[in-house]
Amino acid sequence: MRTGILGGTFDPIHLGHLRSAEEISQDLHLDRVYLIPSASPPHKAEEPVTPFRHRLAMARLASEGSPLIEVLDIEGRRSGHSYSIETLREFHRMFPPDPEIYFILGMDAFLEISTWKDYRRLFDYAHFVIINRAGFQVQDLRSVLAELDAEIRIGDQPHIFVAPSGKTLRLMKTTTMDISSTGIRGMVKKDRSIRFLVPDGVRTYIEKEGLYRNHGDHR
Repeated sequence: MRTGILGGTFDPIHLGHLRSAEEISQDLHLDRVYLIPSASPPHKAEEPVTPFRHRLAMARLASEGSPLIEVLDIEGRRSGHSYSIETLREFHRMFPPDPEIYFILGMDAFLEISTWKDYRRLFDYAHFVIINRAGFQVQDLRSVLAELDAEIRIGDQPHIFVAPSGKTLRLMKTTTMDISSTGIRGMVKKDRSIRFLVPDGVRTYIEKEGLYRNHGDHR
């Protein structure tokens, strides 16, 4: 199976996340994309994060309409911070002997990858799909890769790079949707509508549970 992984805090999950997963799965002919909510994101240790059970529930509600997308709670079953290297190793244990995994993330997240745990080993376990953001160019990615000291070379196409393991890193574009979880939380706090920014099931869940009214003070 050709499997995609889209991890994130998903606080809350929104249509931008889902559309990216849908388009990349079609473009790369993926059999399944797994959404992996981060239980304890190490890069947000100083920020208020909605309890995992709420974020997991919203991700499951959001994925109900797609035959390609499935939610896994594997990071919620681990103690401590949620590290991507541990998730990738777990996927290799779950889908032996040699799963073809595509790790999907935004350019903004990839720019910080040198701060991730065992980041050089990540390229041993999965292909990387980097979603381009407005204002970034292929040259920007080349500069970042050169600084990683991971011996990643340019592939046979200008937007594809190859790690020593043979795993590829590719820069891809998806439909631009100017939606952010931060913005959604702010809108809820101001009692503004978030209809058409998140799936209806997620919007109803947020209203029912009273999320984001006072972000940082969760049930």
